[in-house]
Amino acid sequence: MAEVIRMPKMSDTMEEGVIASWIKKEGDEVSSGDVLAEVETDKATMELESYQDGVLLYIGIKEQESVAVDGVIAIIGEKGEDISGLLKDIESGGSNGASEKKEEAVDAPAPAKAEAVDTSGIKATVIRMPKMSDTMEEGVISAWIKKEGDQVEAGDVLAEVETDKATMELEAYEDGTLLHIAIEDGGSVPIDGVIAIIGEAGADWKTLLKAEAAGGAAPAKTEDKPKEESVSAASAAPEAKAVADTPSSSSNGRLKASPLAKKIAQEKGYDLGQIAGSGDGGRIVKKDVEDFKPSQAAPKAEVKAAEAPAFSIPSVVGEEHSVDVKVTQMRKTIAKRLSESKFTAPHFYITMEINMDKAIAARASMNEMSPVKLSFNDMVVKATAAALRQHPDVNVSWNGDVMKKHSHIHIGVAMALPEGLIVPVIRFADNKSLSHISAEVKDFSQKAKNKQLTPDDYTGNTFTISNLGMFGVEDFTAIVNPPDACILAVGGIKETVIVKNGEMKPGNVMKVTLSCDHRAVDGAVGAAFLKTLKGLLEDPVRILI
Repeated sequence: MAEVIRMPKMSDTMEEGVIASWIKKEGDEVSSGDVLAEVETDKATMELESYQDGVLLYIGIKEQESVAVDGVIAIIGEKGEDISGLLKDIESGGSNGASEKKEEAVDAPAPAKAEAVDTSGIKATVIRMPKMSDTMEEGVISAWIKKEGDQVEAGDVLAEVETDKATMELEAYEDGTLLHIAIEDGGSVPIDGVIAIIGEAGADWKTLLKAEAAGGAAPAKTEDKPKEESVSAASAAPEAKAVADTPSSSSNGRLKASPLAKKIAQEKGYDLGQIAGSGDGGRIVKKDVEDFKPSQAAPKAEVKAAEAPAFSIPSVVGEEHSVDVKVTQMRKTIAKRLSESKFTAPHFYITMEINMDKAIAARASMNEMSPVKLSFNDMVVKATAAALRQHPDVNVSWNGDVMKKHSHIHIGVAMALPEGLIVPVIRFADNKSLSHISAEVKDFSQKAKNKQLTPDDYTGNTFTISNLGMFGVEDFTAIVNPPDACILAVGGIKETVIVKNGEMKPGNVMKVTLSCDHRAVDGAVGAAFLKTLKGLLEDPVRILI
């Protein structure tokens, strides 16, 4: 009998997997233990094994596609077996995680279609809020320049709109009468929202509004002038241009001029500050620029030209280019879990400076006899484990109404990969020697690069260490790695001046910052732990006791 193969949960945090590649193809013979496919999880790329013998009859997920945990990925059965019934059950039962949404969509009642309103005979245009910047979602009407009933010409400024970037002028692009203002001064409206209606005097603008509320106007009827009617009934987004920061002749220091007037003045080389405006509130319009005679202002312009520095601004040669990069499963999980930690767990931070002079000397001495080369990070791991043994209240996990206090000490060591971050776990770190810890960390590092880590390698940590000292970072703060209650951020060793017994001497210091979840660990508890860690690293012989 055919069996449905589902996406297994390959890690404690896995929610979906990506089929990196299929090892077996449809029609291939499969034995129990054979690798069917490679699956990319949030932690690593892992092999998906078959648990039965048969023929791979069906592959439901293509390579590089994702599927939720328990989603259907394949069917294995006897050769020639009819699986049409199974496929129908899969499609109707939402087994692959996507069909559930389809079923919900089918079950949901279709919204009643609003009756279309015929606006073909109305010679008016709906003015909508245009998108004036790449990040704009809504605009605020700062002030209406035109009022209801005013005559409007193409190029006239209708209103000033405040966006998320600047205050912009909203221009009309056709002639007519401002029949209706939908948004008052200070009101906000989303992009494409109705803000006004312009058309012939006496046009039935209320019917246009009803058509908008009903979800759109009915298609215009075909007559002798289809172009004219389609233009009059269509909604339009007027052109928006930024308000120029030019000297002003008005009382508030702002020059009032329509964008069309500014454009003509720029083309003719006129100084707008010398042109008197005849529009509303002294606004300079197209006619003012066309009627302006620059002969009287020429001498002044020549003086200004002479005073201007003879400098030509070079044009910047370049091309904007961006690429959408598909987010890996590991990156998705990092984003989700650390966001939850940062915004759910109340973090606090404690920083200490540690004198590393003796640690440097001890490391050099131990490396003469150690079978593996010891690093400062290995010493930090061992010292942290020893400090946790003395401060068990730090070796805890927050789990809602219950706080787990661990008797075992498993140290997670954060490692950077091109795809993101992974945290292999040094288990029972307090019972291991420095050389044992060093060898294990090196082995984990190689496995992580080769994507060979198993779930047992990166789960079960009770405390985490993140070290950026090798990148020249002096100090930083890290986000608590759930389910741990604390994470230690380790900076680099820096040579500096140390004051001891009133004397200044050269020395080597290292800064560490403990990030704590305040729900589980208090400030005094964290400070006491750091003080013990500081003592162990400043006198590393004590680590070996």
